[in-house]
Amino acid sequence: MDPVVVWAPSGRRLVSGLLALNLVLLGAALVTGEAFNPNALKHQEPQVFILLLMGLSLIWILWYLLWARRQPGISPHTDHHAGSVCMTVVLLVFTACSLLLQVFKMGYYVILMECKPTAKVLLPFIESPFLGLQTYLLWAHSKDCIHRHKILTRAGLVLVLTTDLLLWLSAVTEDTVHLEIELEKGDRGVFTNTSLTNKLEDSDMGLTNGILCQCGAQTVCRVFRKGYEVLYPFNIEYYLMAGCMVYVMWKNVGRHVDPHSHQHGSQKVTLRVVHHGGILYGPLLGILVLLVGIAIFILYQVWVSLQFWRNTAFLLFYGYHLAIIPVMSFCSLAGMIIHKLETRAKDTGHNPTRNLDVVLLVAAALGQLAVSYFSVVAALAMGPNGLLGGLDLSYSLLSLLELVLQNIFIIEGLHRHPKTKMQVVDDAGDGSLMEKRDEVVKTAPPADNRNNWSRRVLQEICAFLILANIMLWVIPAFGIHPQFENGLGKQFFGFSAWFVIVNLGQPLGVFYRMHSVAALLELLVIA
Repeated sequence: MDPVVVWAPSGRRLVSGLLALNLVLLGAALVTGEAFNPNALKHQEPQVFILLLMGLSLIWILWYLLWARRQPGISPHTDHHAGSVCMTVVLLVFTACSLLLQVFKMGYYVILMECKPTAKVLLPFIESPFLGLQTYLLWAHSKDCIHRHKILTRAGLVLVLTTDLLLWLSAVTEDTVHLEIELEKGDRGVFTNTSLTNKLEDSDMGLTNGILCQCGAQTVCRVFRKGYEVLYPFNIEYYLMAGCMVYVMWKNVGRHVDPHSHQHGSQKVTLRVVHHGGILYGPLLGILVLLVGIAIFILYQVWVSLQFWRNTAFLLFYGYHLAIIPVMSFCSLAGMIIHKLETRAKDTGHNPTRNLDVVLLVAAALGQLAVSYFSVVAALAMGPNGLLGGLDLSYSLLSLLELVLQNIFIIEGLHRHPKTKMQVVDDAGDGSLMEKRDEVVKTAPPADNRNNWSRRVLQEICAFLILANIMLWVIPAFGIHPQFENGLGKQFFGFSAWFVIVNLGQPLGVFYRMHSVAALLELLVIA
């Protein structure tokens, strides 16, 4: 036990949990306050608060890496489910993109230093070491089950977690403001939205400062700004993923792990599964989806800004999704049926990583589900407005079906034992009639001859869904948001409400696709 803070309540995570809750709520109030009323906070309070949290987090990370981690017996157990190879590789890719983004932000803010707040100019200079040290912490020690200095460790981890969440929220709201300005300019040329125009003219939303604080003809400034805009989505996803891994570390503080519990959890995701398993049709169909998706992605980015080709760009987007989403739904349904036919034993062991995976899948899916339901309500209330309105309604309904089926397929697969099959036999022992009717669940090795076909089909399904979800992650992550531009949701809910709905739902939808790829990779290995 820790010899300090003897007044702490007996709940192991109570103090640190309450600390995190209060910090997140205070930070969220500051960040959203600046987003909706930027002129009210005159002393850059949100940026100062985030800078303070990053500074404290850096101090704790350095303390843990340089001193605490070197103490004997600090981490006698290891959670082999945490920090998988897939998660670590993706985190490193996002880190590289985020660090490059910080370089562009530094250059952009320094050039426009005279019209940018001081705290915002300092932010990338502090955020860069925070990104690097946090990534090293997660890469090297995400599996640690810490058993010494537990109170201080939990407090430090919730500081890092809170900082990740607030940086994510700040990135989302700042991206929202940027997209709002761009859409206002587009609306004035493409759509008619009188109420929005009057609202902007009557309010000080920062548009005047935004016009004055521009690059102008400076080529270097435009390069920095373009890099900023392109790499922005990776930074948003980084903080979501890093926050999830830090949360698992926090849950594992003081945890005792059975040394035999990682026999199947320590399997590595590798291409050997595809090579030796004979998987062919799933990867081929998935690669076709990727190639067609990349072509449509490029055409959409080029055509959507051209008035003559604008509707064609929307038709390509909806046509592509209406073609692959039903196939994904069918694959998920087929996988669910195979799960029922195999009746494999449930893996009910304590696994914080798996539990978090399930929670994240369900929670992240709520973003796209919310956008789809709101789109359906708008379409039904106003009636499908032409061909694009009908396509948007069909896309929303099919997205609802696909999300539900894929979630069920993945969650059921994550809870299946990879090596044992469930057998249900009657208890033939002496006893009462009710006791004799009780079923006893036993496990036995699966029959390879009967299960080869099901294993092969599951692996083909997982391989296809992995590649399809990657493409559905790329499209919105790089700025394709037709829900902003087709006008139906804005007309029904109003610009401000629709903007909040979509900008809260879209980042969660992007995170869902990325997280489902990691879960499907695990299912591919254990199938």
